[in-house]
Parts: sequence; structure tokens; C-alpha cells
Amino acid sequence: MATPTTTEAATGKRKPVFIKVDQLKPGTAGHTLVVKVVSSKPVKTVSNRGGRSSMLLARPSRPSRIAECLVGDETGTIIFTARNEQVDIMSAGATVILRNAKIDMFKGSMRLAVDKWGRIEVTEPAKFEVKEDNDLSLVEYELVNVVEE
Repeated sequence: MATPTTTEAATGKRKPVFIKVDQLKPGTAGHTLVVKVVSSKPVKTVSNRGGRSSMLLARPSRPSRIAECLVGDETGTIIFTARNEQVDIMSAGATVILRNAKIDMFKGSMRLAVDKWGRIEVTEPAKFEVKEDNDLSLVEYELVNVVEE
């Protein structure tokens, strides 16, 4: 095992391991990927007014925006769920680095997301062509309980 450099040891940071879209699996998290945004379409704007939860948070009620973005690399594509400020970053044609991304399951299929523990960074345009005929979001998964005897 390689020994960490002084800066790595002092900050506790380690070099990110970049993976490809076709390596994503259900129920996994902590992924770092470079993807191109193929398309982005707003799904809905949810109002936070009323209800107890908004009063408990003591935040001004702002509607939350959600968009479904098709993102991908040279191995395949997947739907990324962008929320609030992420919607503005995830515009069609942009190349982004998704840090600490996770897989959420929605109606049996995978969706990629970055929550408050992750980050989205716009980077220079990627040189790869997105492989659009391998959409991981179209694969349906079924939860099967295995009982060991």
C-alpha cells in the first residue's frame, strides 16, 4: 500500500477514484465521475409552504426545483436527479464532475444523485462521445430477499 504524502496525511484527504457510468450498481454511494449532460428537463417545482416541517426549519419558504438530466460518458448514460441550484449547473452540453454521488432507486430503476455531502463541479468540455444506446436507467431491478438455511 502506498504511503500518503504529508499533505494527504495532514488533511485526511485521499485521491478520488473516477469510475465510469457502466460501473454503477444499485444501492451504492461515494462515486466520482466525469459526465456530459445530454439533456435536462424540469420535472416539477414543489412549494414548501404550509405544513409543520417548514415551520420547524425556520427557513423562508422557497419552492424546490427538480429536473431529470440524462448524463453519460463513453460507456453509457443514466438519469441524474438535479435539485434546486443543481438544476442551473446541469444544462445540456455541460461537462461536470460529480463528487460523492449516490444511486437512488426510483420505481425499480437507478437514478444518480448528489446530496448535501457531495459536489458538482463544471469542468472543461470532455473529449469523449456519450454512448447513448446503453441507458442504465432503463434497467429494472427487483428486490429479492434471500433466506439462508
